Amino acid sequence: MHRLFKEVLVKRVLLALCLSLVAAEAQAISRYDTTGMSCGQVQSAIENEGAVILRYRSPRDPSATRFDRYVRDRQYCRHNERAETTMVPTADRRACPVRECRPVEPQRRLRLPNKP
Repeated sequence: MHRLFKEVLVKRVLLALCLSLVAAEAQAISRYDTTGMSCGQVQSAIENEGAVILRYRSPRDPSATRFDRYVRDRQYCRHNERAETTMVPTADRRACPVRECRPVEPQRRLRLPNKP
């Protein structure tokens, strides 16, 4: 009975350790405010880190702050997403090209016209 207890305890500790590592990794993403960075600095941060959170004022409504996750390439997206180019404002450019993960739309089926 004592051996069984030890095995269960070890498994629980290992599971807790694995879960804490996953949680720590999820919190490790860097955050940047693009208004104080050049376009090159933003792109370099994404290239070096793989994925970052970018924060900036909305071009349409300057009182609103926007933020999202931007990635180097598809490797940092979920299996049902792809990396698409979008633009964010930076200190030196109104539109700096970066990539963000967006859902992949299912392929539309080719429908043949009904025969009369």
